[in-house]
Amino acid sequence: MQERIAVIFDFDDTLGPDSTTGYLKDAGIKDIAGFWSEVGEMMKKDWDPVPAYLHHMIQTSSQGEMKPLTQQALMAWGRQLPLFHGVEGIFKHIRQVVKEANPHISLEFYLISSGIGDVLRHTSIAHEFHDIWASEFHYHDDGQAVAPKKVVSFTDKTRYIFQIQKGIVGEMSKGKPFDVNKKVSAEQIRVPMNQMIFVGDGYTDIPCFSMVKKEGGISIAVYDRNHTEKWGNAYQFVADGRVSNLLSANYQEGSDLVNFLSMAVRSMAERIAVSASSYQG
Repeated sequence: MQERIAVIFDFDDTLGPDSTTGYLKDAGIKDIAGFWSEVGEMMKKDWDPVPAYLHHMIQTSSQGEMKPLTQQALMAWGRQLPLFHGVEGIFKHIRQVVKEANPHISLEFYLISSGIGDVLRHTSIAHEFHDIWASEFHYHDDGQAVAPKKVVSFTDKTRYIFQIQKGIVGEMSKGKPFDVNKKVSAEQIRVPMNQMIFVGDGYTDIPCFSMVKKEGGISIAVYDRNHTEKWGNAYQFVADGRVSNLLSANYQEGSDLVNFLSMAVRSMAERIAVSASSYQG
């Protein structure tokens, strides 16, 4: 019996404002809407969204329209990246809820994002995650980004759900992309999907929403109250039955999101306790 719960977050517009748009502003791009419009034009030419924006960042930097796109610059932006209210305290809060409900539970947090890894690994909450998966650049010897190295989007995100399920996480999993395809027995499963909670906001999260919910886990869609133009898209996740709930991305104590997350992990922890007792009996 696996007494372990995984709470998995997206980042952009889930835990904080869009990290890439924020970087572009910080890097000197004046026409942000124009940048994303150009990425949209690339998509019309059959580019996928994530490699399109990564490539366009490299091109824009090389043309001198923004400050040099270097690993150091991305890391520096990560260290000042803003978060939604209450995010820094949510991890301790959920740990306490689980401890009170079932002290035998091992609770792990993960981050799966289409954003840029060198940004997200340097945020103030990076240490809270058991592992972080995101899109990556390859850098020249001088530190300049020269090509996309890893793309995380849509069904790419589900790969990392399977890695969590099978225990292919941490430093020992790096550089072994095919390990996720290994067949494992039920006894070898590290975190069953019905012991996962996935929190995200957008279209790149749909495969994870659907898979986790279908397998008995809990999928939560959040929306940024400051971006009313996205509310309709978020509601559609509920209408389509892809998520368990839709809530405002407010992580302050007493908010609907924190209350629902607390109830979800408490219920899951108590269910595992009952199952473990039956298993041992």
